Amino acid sequence: MESTIGLYRTELIEPQRPWKNLSQVELATAEWTDWYVHRRLHGETGHIPPAECEANHYKEPTKPQVTNTI
Repeated sequence: MESTIGLYRTELIEPQRPWKNLSQVELATAEWTDWYVHRRLHGETGHIPPAECEANHYKEPTKPQVTNTI
């Protein structure tokens, strides 16, 4: 979580200072969050956005849990 907050501050908050009002920050935060979840390509997920990776995960059939009994 800390690295996400750092990225948010580095990419959005600091470069656009000074902010005129809270509404401006809220709108920019909503836009940045939409990009971060829906359009950002992530290398660990095959260069697809996180939302698409999550949707693909839930499309896969569930595999039964293997349990060992002693």
